Amino acid sequence: MNLSDSWTAGQQQIVRVSAAESVFKAIRAAIEGGELAIGSKLSSEAALAQQYGVSRSVVREALRSCTALGLTATQTGKGTFVVASRATGDLVLGAYSARSLMEARPHIEVPAAELAARRRTAEQLEQLRGIVATMEEEDDPEIWVSLDASFHAAIARASGNGVFEQVVHEIRGAMAKQSETINLMTGRQRQSDIEHQRILNAIAHGFATEAGHAMAVHLSAVDDALTLIMGDSTE
Repeated sequence: MNLSDSWTAGQQQIVRVSAAESVFKAIRAAIEGGELAIGSKLSSEAALAQQYGVSRSVVREALRSCTALGLTATQTGKGTFVVASRATGDLVLGAYSARSLMEARPHIEVPAAELAARRRTAEQLEQLRGIVATMEEEDDPEIWVSLDASFHAAIARASGNGVFEQVVHEIRGAMAKQSETINLMTGRQRQSDIEHQRILNAIAHGFATEAGHAMAVHLSAVDDALTLIMGDSTE
């Protein structure tokens, strides 16, 4: 069944800066509160965007996070349906779970950052600087998460290690989904910008140990955010 008129009636439009977070929380509350039962079909992106007074991209971001928590599933050509009344104990990120991803990333990206500090070319350094500078000015969360994945992929490339580069390339999509969900639920985007700048600075100065440490600190903060999200989902 479609999102009922009885549920949408009286809902206020969401106009805060963190619009995607507000839409996400509203839909999640409706699902977990029983207003949207398992099997319910959500209204279209366009209808939800009109309901909340936001863009379709904002709605799309919110729905992706609902899917990442295991609350909804999208069927091509049919729409998005409620599949659970409570969030799962882990985030679903395509082919990988968030926990599997975070167990693997430090073993790949910390040494990659250390090697990048030793081996990066001037051209690769300028690319990293350009990505970080653009991220710091970017307000569109969808574009930001794409740049975030590009930053980590560029470091793996600058490491000069083809294995690290290939592995990061393969998990890039899951990393972007993870970043999007974390930013939506915990507001970590600007803190990530600071952490990325520290990684970049160490790579720029050729400080391998510092680059690895800065990457480890960043990934630990991401892991903490995931633990918070998954802890909330299992309460």
